[in-house]
Amino acid sequence: MKIFDTLQRRKIDFKPIEEGKVTMYVCGPTVYNLIHIGNARPMIVFDTFRRYLEYKGYDVKYVSNFTDVDDKIIKAANEEGVDSSVISERYIAECQKDMQALNVEPATVHPQATKEIDGMINMIQTLIDKGHAYAAEDGTVYFSVASDPGYGKLSHKDMDEMMSGLRDLKVSGEEQKRNPNDFVLWKPKKEGEPSWPSPWCDGRPGWHIECSVMSQKYLGDTIDIHAGGEDLIFPHHENEIAQSECATGKPFCNYWMHNGFLKINNEKMSKSLGNFFTVRDITAQYDPMVLRLFILSAQYRTPLNFSKELMDQIKASYERILNCTDKLSALIKAKEGAGEAQMSEAELKSKETVEGYIRDFESAMEDDNNTANAETAVFEIVRVANATADENSNLAYVEYLLNTIKKLCDGVLGVISERKKEVLDAEIEELIAKRQAARKAKDFAAADAIRDQLLSMGIVLEDTREGVKWKRA
Repeated sequence: MKIFDTLQRRKIDFKPIEEGKVTMYVCGPTVYNLIHIGNARPMIVFDTFRRYLEYKGYDVKYVSNFTDVDDKIIKAANEEGVDSSVISERYIAECQKDMQALNVEPATVHPQATKEIDGMINMIQTLIDKGHAYAAEDGTVYFSVASDPGYGKLSHKDMDEMMSGLRDLKVSGEEQKRNPNDFVLWKPKKEGEPSWPSPWCDGRPGWHIECSVMSQKYLGDTIDIHAGGEDLIFPHHENEIAQSECATGKPFCNYWMHNGFLKINNEKMSKSLGNFFTVRDITAQYDPMVLRLFILSAQYRTPLNFSKELMDQIKASYERILNCTDKLSALIKAKEGAGEAQMSEAELKSKETVEGYIRDFESAMEDDNNTANAETAVFEIVRVANATADENSNLAYVEYLLNTIKKLCDGVLGVISERKKEVLDAEIEELIAKRQAARKAKDFAAADAIRDQLLSMGIVLEDTREGVKWKRA
């Protein structure tokens, strides 16, 4: 298996620290609002990579944090007149709903920054003791970039050039810094903000320190894989490396994976351009599996362009998968109780073809998580299934086809291949029962009114000889 390592800027062979086990940290969202589709990309692509590692037999310990103390969270809390924890807990719950809808498996651990403050204070003190950090007069603690000779190795930025670019830029508090590139580890409290006691002042941590601390606590001093969006390379991940390696004296991470940006109709997603979409916006129009299939339709490091036209194409592709599994499931049901028989020569040959596509799928995933090519292999298997499985097929052959699609599509790509069973909620069931009672009592005006009410709710009724049938509009 090869992974493109951002630090080395090339694909390298993957070899975990401990044979058969993988430690993986993926930066999670700042929880001040509903997650947008840009947030969904790293969640989905690295969830898929984790699934593939598990498919190959690795025991994966996967950590993804929630940043639950941040300027945006505090601003939202002050606007509502509530504690910042009310905002963060609300949107952690909403994020988990979206992750479940997108079939993103829960992490082994989902740590929250506010519950790891003691660990952050301890690491900051260690950095001060080792000469890598210093406290200013107002209690702000800065990391000393000059104390780390390796600073800039992930982003490949030249520190001298950065210094010259920053020399004339002065912001409030910068006069306390020894170097314009130094970054905040701890900041003093302000009115209306949450704070915690520390040896330097009552305040709160800087953003970067939280991931260093949580990664070390749950995965160890050196981890296999650290992942996130490419916008995190600098300064967040660069600063994580500096903090962690200066604190422990050990390499922080062996493989750095970063996904490319997601654009909307070839433009950067932004509220000012009116092209900012939450996951909820999109899943109100499309099945969440269509969004997941779309996210995986490009190799994760490449830019991904979102448009309605592309989503409609993906929707049609997903329908091909569902139609295929519908057909295979129906064939299996029809053959229940049939005696066992050997596959025919043609079926054995088709099975060999499918096994070739399984190898193509695995080769794609082993080539730096190339989900685009892996999807192609799945659709080839769907094509073979559609062309070769019918009422005359051997039961074992049909089951093999269905199990293969489920193993690769559901198990690795995380795209559920079984059509959802439509279930009416209690309110709609009650309305249908009331309509039936009204018809029985020959109160057709009431029955028609209920039909119209159901139609407004997106439920279409059909009165047939076999009884009432329904479908969603």
